[in-house]
Amino acid sequence: MSCSIVWFRRDLRLGDNPALAAALQAGLPVIPVYVLDEETPGLRPLGGAARWWLHGSLQVLDEALRAAGSRLVLRRGPAERMIAELAWECGAAAVHWNRVYERPARERDARLKEALRQGGLAAESHKASLLAEPWEVKNRSGEPFKVFTPFWRACRSGIAPERPLPSPCHLPAPTQWPASDRLANWRLRPRHPDWSTGLAAAWAPGEKSGAGRLADFADGTLERYQERRDLPSAHATSRLSPHLAFGEISPRQVWEAATARGHSASAEKFLAELGWREFAHHLMFHFGDLGTCNFRREFDSFPWTDDDAGLRAWQRGHTGYPIVDAGMRELWTTGWMHNRVRMIVASFLTKDLLIDWRAGERWFWDTLVDADPANNAAGWQWVAGSGADAQPYFRIFNPVLQAEKFDPAGDYVRKWVPELADLPSGAVHRPWSLGRAAPAGYPPPIVDHGYARGRALAAFRSLRRGA
Repeated sequence: MSCSIVWFRRDLRLGDNPALAAALQAGLPVIPVYVLDEETPGLRPLGGAARWWLHGSLQVLDEALRAAGSRLVLRRGPAERMIAELAWECGAAAVHWNRVYERPARERDARLKEALRQGGLAAESHKASLLAEPWEVKNRSGEPFKVFTPFWRACRSGIAPERPLPSPCHLPAPTQWPASDRLANWRLRPRHPDWSTGLAAAWAPGEKSGAGRLADFADGTLERYQERRDLPSAHATSRLSPHLAFGEISPRQVWEAATARGHSASAEKFLAELGWREFAHHLMFHFGDLGTCNFRREFDSFPWTDDDAGLRAWQRGHTGYPIVDAGMRELWTTGWMHNRVRMIVASFLTKDLLIDWRAGERWFWDTLVDADPANNAAGWQWVAGSGADAQPYFRIFNPVLQAEKFDPAGDYVRKWVPELADLPSGAVHRPWSLGRAAPAGYPPPIVDHGYARGRALAAFRSLRRGA
């Protein structure tokens, strides 16, 4: 039979899906497929929380496809081989997919495209996960950007996002479906023990859920986003990041919803956060592996410490600094953390404890439902000082002052650190100040911030002298 194959990757949606739209234009039966590729060299396997999300997202995608007269075919193995085999097996005329941007994936896709074309098949990739392709935005010298502000200025002035594509109502099915794995057999969800109950209580993966969350944000929360976005207890952010990471919504859909009522100051601030996502992928595309290599190479000689006890205390939310512990416990329970708190906990790990940012990036990769190969690494390098457009080395967040500024009543800390729930606002961020009256079940600070700040500044100064 002649058909078109649509290879789903980080685009687990029917609406605004260019690969799917292109396949439908040919008028042939469409075979949607997802490949769980954990074997291609250089590709990073999903972390535990992301695997949990993937199961739910694939389940919802299959339901949506079935409602449109189709279904999702599942295959497991190296995608280069799986897609080629499926194409020959089905007698496909064309294979369509939407682009991803890590170097190992790009190299794999290029090999697959060449092999398919040599075999007489059409093989086309499409733009779906970014507003602008990384090669479309360049500085005046024709080079990629390394600083966010001019990058985003160039994007805003030079690129007008296209209107999102509609979701198809019907997909023509083949006369015979190829064999498919069973999703349950992939064992993406944890079992013994099942640590995902907090994730399930906080999230509903899938395109429909992402669309609903986007509509709620655009119709209400967005109006006060600029003034309230840094308050972790205010529920003032979009919480769209996992839906974007898995492509359940597209950046074009987000852009259209955010600007439907005009470009207010809050809308512009929110769009700039979408711009940071674009910038992270721009950096990953042009400058290689942000997850393992310092963007600023002078950091290759930075004197990180080997502090296994400190790392474990940070991971478990037992540092003795309430805002840090609240963030780490929120992360473990829900698979997500407020962005302001992400910066605070990252600064604490890399500057108060002088632990290599890669240890934190790996922990986030395993525990975040929105773990993204570009965003996660770029964010960690920005806080650590080793990244592009990084914060100044002398900017070291004081976890107590940050908590008093952005969680003044202590509501966020009390929610996630119940040992401190009964403390007055004046002590909830400094429980050690109560002396013997401090809660017995909560640890003292594992490091003195004043001492740690001085140690970090000395380490950064030695790095600058050696540059």
